Amino acid sequence: MTADLATATRNLDRNGFLDIDVDPTLDLEAEIQRLKKEKNAIVLAHYYQESEIQDVADYIGDSLGLSQKAAETDADIIVFAGVHFMAETAKMLSPTKKVLLPDLKAGCSLADSCPPHIFRKFKEKYPDHTVVSYINCTAELKTLTDICCTSTNALAIIESIPKDQPIIFAPDKNLGKYLVKKTGRDMVLWNGACMVHEIFSHERIVKLKNRHPNAKFIAHPECEPHILEMADFIGSTTGLLNFTKRDDATEYIVATESGILHQMQLASPHKSFIPAPPNNNCACNDCPHMKRNTMEKLYLCMEYEQPEIILPEWVIKEGVKSIDRMLEISEKAGLGLKKD
Repeated sequence: MTADLATATRNLDRNGFLDIDVDPTLDLEAEIQRLKKEKNAIVLAHYYQESEIQDVADYIGDSLGLSQKAAETDADIIVFAGVHFMAETAKMLSPTKKVLLPDLKAGCSLADSCPPHIFRKFKEKYPDHTVVSYINCTAELKTLTDICCTSTNALAIIESIPKDQPIIFAPDKNLGKYLVKKTGRDMVLWNGACMVHEIFSHERIVKLKNRHPNAKFIAHPECEPHILEMADFIGSTTGLLNFTKRDDATEYIVATESGILHQMQLASPHKSFIPAPPNNNCACNDCPHMKRNTMEKLYLCMEYEQPEIILPEWVIKEGVKSIDRMLEISEKAGLGLKKD
């Protein structure tokens, strides 16, 4: 190590991670496994993380499922290799546990598109509306939310609300438009979106489909409507993975963050998976926030137990109500998500 911890900690706010050089000869995978045992820690990795982080994780999945899994364990430390709002959700569901995030600047364009102080004023214009927020939002926004939802249970959540009850849906306008189309509900939509799911090129996807006529095109509902119209299947990240496992096709064009292709390939090694092309000069559709996490940062945050996610008690108390309400509805709908 070429920098001491005190110096690194002082730089933490500026850099978002511990500014310490790691010995390049260190076996990071072995060190992370050692730290798990010594500190009674678990590593959660979202599907969009780099493959080497996924391979060292105890649990891999979508954000809410990972947070629920962590809450079920007796681990003292939860290390969330994902983005900031995901680690916040883990802290909300496990308030007595220490929650670490390898890089505090691993944010989310969708969550950032809906600042709570601005949304509060927006909400005041619709005092009779029920607020449904996608789980991909900040902890503070959840305090302004009546019911959270995931891309898996969003349809069931909306359909559980009486038809004469007006709804505000935040923060993802594309998921909101998809739900409006599926349910026929006239919801008020917050104008937010995920940068990764808004860059897919319709023209380049059409050309790719022409070159791979037997490939099925599958897409996440955060994609824009004109992209979803082409899809053979629309589903959450987990839903897309499960579809490729059970479906008979052997080739897929996948419109979501490319990190999921690692798990798809592991689950179905005899199949081919092609990332849907974006409308920029890069051939990839990676989330730059997700990719801020590295094996070096993961090791350092476990070694020094920083950066830690700290939330005010009132945020945890008020925000978790919207998650609990979602879990109650999901359990009644038989969607597998249960409230403890």
